[in-house]
Amino acid sequence: MTKEQMLAEFGGPGVENPQVLDLITVDPASGDVVLVMIERRRWGESPLQLKQIEEKINRYLAYVLDGFLAEHHPAYVGKKARLRLDCAEAPHGEAVRFVEAATHAIRAEGLDLEIRVSG
Repeated sequence: MTKEQMLAEFGGPGVENPQVLDLITVDPASGDVVLVMIERRRWGESPLQLKQIEEKINRYLAYVLDGFLAEHHPAYVGKKARLRLDCAEAPHGEAVRFVEAATHAIRAEGLDLEIRVSG
């Protein structure tokens, strides 16, 4: 499937689209598999934002915990996986509490959540 076909069928990447894994990469320093969620909006820009991020997190967790990551990418079997949220700005206000709660919930499943401000 070409990139154009994929975009036409599933839509583009970003937390607004829970059907798409935005990016899967390997951290060269740790060897961890990193599943990246992309949030291009500023915090609070949409009333749906936190709900969309929550749904994206749940989809990513299911992808890892239900074995689909290993099934689709056998080279990653045995590697530690973590989630990363790339955002346009550092969390503030209600987003700080949301990120803290999400981090706690993700750790309870044996994974970590990393926040990266990408500007």
